[in-house]
Amino acid sequence: GEILPPTIQKLMKGYNKYLRPFFDNGPVTVGMSLDIASIDTISEINMDYTATIFLRQRWTDERLVFEGNKSLSLDGRLVELLWVPDTFIVDSKKSFLHDITVENRLIRIFPNGTVLYALRITTTVACNMDLTKYPMDKQTCTLQLESWGYNVNDVMFYWARGNDSVSGLDTLRLAQYTIEDHYTSESEAVYETGNYPKLIFHFELKRSILYFILETYVPSSLLVVLSWVSFWISQSSVPARICIGVTTVLTMTTLMMGARTSLPNANCFIKAIDVYLGICFSFIFGALIEYAVAHFCTLNHPDCNNALMYGHHMHECKEEMNGIVTTIASNSSRIKRRKDAPAATPTVGGEPGLAPSSPTTSEPKTAEAPAELFSRCAKNISVLRKILRSINCCHVENPHYIDNYSRLTFPLSFIIVNLLYWTYYLYF
Repeated sequence: GEILPPTIQKLMKGYNKYLRPFFDNGPVTVGMSLDIASIDTISEINMDYTATIFLRQRWTDERLVFEGNKSLSLDGRLVELLWVPDTFIVDSKKSFLHDITVENRLIRIFPNGTVLYALRITTTVACNMDLTKYPMDKQTCTLQLESWGYNVNDVMFYWARGNDSVSGLDTLRLAQYTIEDHYTSESEAVYETGNYPKLIFHFELKRSILYFILETYVPSSLLVVLSWVSFWISQSSVPARICIGVTTVLTMTTLMMGARTSLPNANCFIKAIDVYLGICFSFIFGALIEYAVAHFCTLNHPDCNNALMYGHHMHECKEEMNGIVTTIASNSSRIKRRKDAPAATPTVGGEPGLAPSSPTTSEPKTAEAPAELFSRCAKNISVLRKILRSINCCHVENPHYIDNYSRLTFPLSFIIVNLLYWTYYLYF
């Protein structure tokens, strides 16, 4: 008391810092404002961000009213003599108050009893991120302020100037993000011990995709184009085509592993960059499989003459089967006409009449048996013809056509898949 000036001694006389202002006359209202000095890091692995902020709190304490028209700026260490709100950052993982060269705290008392209390804090705050569209994603992070021990009946929080209560974001420059929007809101936190005042600051971050285009998308696309070079190399150059295929596959695998180093290891999200790398890997692996198929067909049919002889042979087999089916069909129809013709024989009196019936009915069954047998054979031969026709369709007459088709189908398919990919992830 002897060290303090007379005005402060008079204010501190009978002052109890353990009792809030307006202890018996309703809640005390605390106005908040923030100044974002910097956002140092935004980590997708830990799903948090680190920021340095200036937190300013204003409230009125009727016990600190004094005469005059000038405010009193006090040493920050005198805050131990005053009542201050028990504000804390909800999702903070770790925070600290800067103390170089002294603790960065400010206390200012106005004649009407208004107290301004400012702090400089660096805090690491959790931010739940949806990485489904990474790296074309937008993340909305929050900074939540609550009262630790005073509920809504004791303390009320409000933003001092609405959305303008938070400043400093317009001058920030982040490495991978741009701040698209920010706004404030007021709420109440409901716990088992009661309802507590809460202030929330929302800010939306949009990731800059240019870095990922140069680092991942362009190299992976060029690797796919490089794998198509093998389509223009002769099929007899086995080492050259195998070298290109295996090299592009291994390089793509390395690129996929490097793209995941900055992301959580145990992440359930299938990210947009994973989809694109998977597409590129499929095209590169498909180019390698294409050469394996083409080379296998070349070994079975080393020249076009064999392919032509195979076609003549299949044509002869087809004509032979057509002759067999025609013969069987004609025999079957002849037997059927013979069975249906009436057997008219003369009677004893010289008049025509029906022939005497046979003692048994085995002759009609005997006539029907060959017809059924021929009909079944015709059906089986027809099925065999369909099977041989399907095998002939799968046969490659000239294995060099595989490379010719691949030169067109692979680039065209890759362009179509890229159009679908970028349309979906950029506009949906």
